[in-house]
Amino acid sequence: MPYIPHTPEDARAMLERIGARSMDDLFADIPADMRPKSFDLPEGLSEHETLRRMADLAGRNSSGLPGFLGGGAYDHAVPAAVDALCARGEFYTAYTPYQPEASQGTLQAIFEYQTAVCRLMDMEVANASVYDGGSALFEAAMMCVRAARARRLVVDECVNPFYRDMLATLSANVDVEIVVVPHKSGKSDLEALNAALDGETAAVLTQNPGFFGSIHDFSALFAAAHEKKAKAVLLVNPLMQAVLKTPGAMGADAAVAEGQPLGMYLSFGGPYLGMMACSKDMARQMPGRIVGRTVDLEGRIGYVLTLQAREQHIRRAKATSNICSNQALCALRCVMHLSLLGPAGLARTAETAMLRAREAVCALTAIEGVSLLSDAPYGYEFALRLPKDAQEVARKLLGKGIVAGLPLGRYGKGLERVLLSACTEKTCPEDIARFAGALAEVLN
Repeated sequence: MPYIPHTPEDARAMLERIGARSMDDLFADIPADMRPKSFDLPEGLSEHETLRRMADLAGRNSSGLPGFLGGGAYDHAVPAAVDALCARGEFYTAYTPYQPEASQGTLQAIFEYQTAVCRLMDMEVANASVYDGGSALFEAAMMCVRAARARRLVVDECVNPFYRDMLATLSANVDVEIVVVPHKSGKSDLEALNAALDGETAAVLTQNPGFFGSIHDFSALFAAAHEKKAKAVLLVNPLMQAVLKTPGAMGADAAVAEGQPLGMYLSFGGPYLGMMACSKDMARQMPGRIVGRTVDLEGRIGYVLTLQAREQHIRRAKATSNICSNQALCALRCVMHLSLLGPAGLARTAETAMLRAREAVCALTAIEGVSLLSDAPYGYEFALRLPKDAQEVARKLLGKGIVAGLPLGRYGKGLERVLLSACTEKTCPEDIARFAGALAEVLN
């Protein structure tokens, strides 16, 4: 018999307390066609039967398809050493430093990660991470709202739409105003962003490279924001920081990123890593854990949680965030990945991906009717304007064994014929030739 902790009387009391008459009322918001038809589950399988069943299901997945899908998550190579080292029990089972005196290894790893993030972003302070890139953008925005004592956020439409949706959702019950400035054919409209700034602006939020792949220097925009007492937040691709002007060099107050390109597989969307860094004067507004290095009474190096000993120890009314943890295991993968590649290897990886993107653009735009969405410089992701509906084209290409990219019709008016594609260092010339050949057939 299953263990059910609540008696029928308990259930009735809880339903009455929340104003529901029955369990059906409790789940009334779920459409009927999405509810389980039955809980009459089959008998369980033995271990070897379960493994055989799972292997059969896994074998139905398409594998080895040339992939050009990006939009915020990318198929980068991960050194085998990352998997081998990260899987060691010392790291894998002790990733939450609730007892600092007994978690020196984990704390040191987080400290090294924070140091790497600061160097990568050219910023002064980094935290131990948050859940993902969208969470990091929201947290940075709230940091600026508190620091600037203003409630207006100016957001570039070239910021990833998934993250803009998260920003809107997470701030739905916060007293902020979000003003989205439209892009210009896939490029950030720097003049319009500047014009949108006023004395009530808490921060301007931009992305580099932008969602459509375009690269910008926001230094002048950030300087203009500072003149109006507003803050500047830059969302970046962390791998591209090896070759692009950094957030710190542009004058950003906070820099955030999705850390997935650094040591994490696509994994059907997670777990991923929200990277956050800021200037020193914003450090006390930063949520989550920050690890510091100190010495004990005998002069020995020790690692501690600083500024806030532990989120649960601070008064809720003073809490800066509802994020009470961090992605320490993903952060560990990130710092291992960075350490194994080093500055030169990181730059070489980015440059190789950019080279492959240019080879792809050259081959694809040679097809009649295919062109780049904008003339802006781009990294290893690019938006293509097609002569046919991008959703339909992508569907047909998938039938030919090509994962062509992300159709953008659902993300804005006039983008129905735009396909966002990406290359990485794993993309080979044969993949590009196959993509170009299949696209030419589909468009013919």
